[in-house]
Amino acid sequence: MTGVEQRPYRAGFGCFVGRPNAGKSTLTNAIVGTKIAITSNKPQTTRHVIRAVLHRPDSQLVLVDTPGLHRPRTLLGERLNDLVRTTWTEVDVIGLCIPADEPVGRGDRFISGELSELKATVIAVVTKTDLVDKRRLAEQLLAVSELGDFAAVVPVSAVSGHQVDILVDVMTGHLPPSPQLYPDDMLTDEPEQVLVAELIREAALEGVRDELPHSIAVVVEEMIPEGQLMKIYADVYVERPSQKAIVLGHRASRLKEVGTTARRQIEELLGTRVYLDLHVRVAKEWQRDPKQLRKLGF
Repeated sequence: MTGVEQRPYRAGFGCFVGRPNAGKSTLTNAIVGTKIAITSNKPQTTRHVIRAVLHRPDSQLVLVDTPGLHRPRTLLGERLNDLVRTTWTEVDVIGLCIPADEPVGRGDRFISGELSELKATVIAVVTKTDLVDKRRLAEQLLAVSELGDFAAVVPVSAVSGHQVDILVDVMTGHLPPSPQLYPDDMLTDEPEQVLVAELIREAALEGVRDELPHSIAVVVEEMIPEGQLMKIYADVYVERPSQKAIVLGHRASRLKEVGTTARRQIEELLGTRVYLDLHVRVAKEWQRDPKQLRKLGF
């Protein structure tokens, strides 16, 4: 036999699922190497299906970022769950994320059961391995492997980068032979306005009290390029006047901090100087109102 056997080029869709805060978005960012999915220490922060594209010489993995599946309490919650299930049926490979530092729980079993009925290949990903010792990790790997019939169980740490490449090898190995799906220079198919809104929302979520996360939505009204500067006008929506006060802070100090943090991140994303104009507005009970949900992009 002469030469090396040519592996077929593979391309397809993958996603990470798991209960809220299992490390899905952080892992997506570690794999793609750029900040595409927002991360926050508040569970349930991902609302948009953001696709990140990972280019390799022999494959292309398109990662779809889904919200965490949870028991819905509002119309928004129900829509998010529908979105998750629709996404699951459209991907080739799914990584079920389970943190190494928390016991396998009811939520993990619930999601694992939902996944067992899909045609996609399911891989168990034990995340946050940097937070436990070897013995605890070994116990967790065993517990996770007993959860379901997985194609593989891969321990990773998105923070230290440990085994992230191996996880990508395993996932791309389960993609179908296919030509490239996206051009080489493309990292995400989300419009810039959505990414900018997500970065503002991430900044607004930092350090606010626990009652706020679900109540914040951001709409970028305008992005106007002026020479070397991008002018961005955005509204931060909350549900009640009391929440508006929290986001604004004393003499609008909190909103200024949000603006400064978000501006830095947006400048990095767009590669240009940014002028950011933020306003906080109240949209009463928007999570339960179909008309408001549409207006805010859900």
